[in-house]
Amino acid sequence: MNATPAAERMPALYLSHGAPPLADDPVWRGELAAWSASLPRPKAILMVSAHWEDAPLALGATETVPLVYDFWGFPEHYYRVRYDAPGAPELAHSVRKLLHSAGTPVQDVPDRGLDHGAYVPLVEMFPGADIPVLQISMPTLDPRKLMDIGRRLAPLRDEGVLIVGSGFFTHNLAALRHQGTPGWSAEFDDWGRRALAAADVDALLDFENKAPAGRLAHPRTEHFAPLFVSLGASEGELKSGKSVIDGFWMGLAKRSLQFG
Repeated sequence: MNATPAAERMPALYLSHGAPPLADDPVWRGELAAWSASLPRPKAILMVSAHWEDAPLALGATETVPLVYDFWGFPEHYYRVRYDAPGAPELAHSVRKLLHSAGTPVQDVPDRGLDHGAYVPLVEMFPGADIPVLQISMPTLDPRKLMDIGRRLAPLRDEGVLIVGSGFFTHNLAALRHQGTPGWSAEFDDWGRRALAAADVDALLDFENKAPAGRLAHPRTEHFAPLFVSLGASEGELKSGKSVIDGFWMGLAKRSLQFG
């Protein structure tokens, strides 16, 4: 891939992607659309979603890119959503090269499409589905190892690639059984906001122990984990990071971040 001018270096993002009913929330849809409109147009998009764990690190479909409707019990229209983005074989080649040079094993899963952690926000942010997209798996949930993967992938940003970690800033579905925002969700969100503003990477890496209600906010950590890929891809720019979206959706923090 050819480098774009330095002024067009793409940021790295972490977004809270929402469940399929995100499409029914006009406020959140508008926030995502406004965010994408403020960005330089990517040459390609590299997605890391909470919903694909596979080791060794896997590259998804690079030709025809299907969707994975990885959810159950929703109304039929959610299973009819289309997002016919082009594949990104050139980006896949660059990812392989960067990770192989670092000794990171890579596998190809050519029939693996975009799961809802990838396509749900992309439908709102880039509705034209005309930007090549590649999804890669998380081979681990270890924050330090994910951050190192992000560091290895950081040069892609100079080639016009938008790196997106897609999760949820708090993710305990017990929140759905309560009215309002649970205290643990608000406390974790506030702690995360302050840790990010201070670029306190050590605290973020140990969020399960350092954050108030860390284990309640993330009983399993896969929805916070993509943040560390984005942090690694933007190391050295964390002080300039900003929250683009905040607030809560069904009790869960939808904080979404831009670095660089």
